[in-house]
Amino acid sequence: MRTRNREPQTLGEGTLDRMARILAARNIDPAVVTALVDEPEPFSPLDALSAGMPPRYQAAVADHPQVLAWARAVAEVAVAPSPGARRQVTTGPSLLMAGVVGAGKTHQAYGAVRRLVQSGVGVRWRATTAADLYADLRPRPGVDSERELAAVGRCPLLIIDDLGAAKASEWVEEVTYRLINRRYNHMLPTLITTNLAIKDLRAYLGDRVTSRLAQMTTRVEFEPVDRRRHRTAA
Repeated sequence: MRTRNREPQTLGEGTLDRMARILAARNIDPAVVTALVDEPEPFSPLDALSAGMPPRYQAAVADHPQVLAWARAVAEVAVAPSPGARRQVTTGPSLLMAGVVGAGKTHQAYGAVRRLVQSGVGVRWRATTAADLYADLRPRPGVDSERELAAVGRCPLLIIDDLGAAKASEWVEEVTYRLINRRYNHMLPTLITTNLAIKDLRAYLGDRVTSRLAQMTTRVEFEPVDRRRHRTAA
């Protein structure tokens, strides 16, 4: 089947006059229609980022000093893929945030990504809870688990929320090691939150994972205050 390549068509004066008469007959101001067509609503990088976030965290603001320091460090090493292009996150340090449920770790993680975008840096990112991650990677018919693991492993910026919340097993330890080791080797920035105390991570994750985490992350222990309960009480 042959296809024709047609040149873009322009509207002639006769067509424009007919459109104007139709609009006038319907009491529609042609100037309003022209403004809507010629001036689309602006859509900023921050708008695009917020659209991909869970509603609860779309307005998250990072204010923890060490989280802000992490965002600055990642932004400083961002590179432009070509002259004049926007700088993109490609490598950088990682951050491990530990604290009780409700301490604000997830809020800070999403706020850190927003902070990067606000600084003018482009970032391709992905966020998942550890439980969802293991569910996605568990071998099952019709799913290429290895391909999914590779996709998560090479994502420029990854948030892993609630590490340590899933039931421990040899398979969980092995998958976690493979993911963390890949990101460690390629120096890909990773934001990790956990409800476990840092000293308890080794018992859950094993020596290989905790060794990699110790080398690749700055560790932050949040105050043992459940902010959700505190706001409710207030």
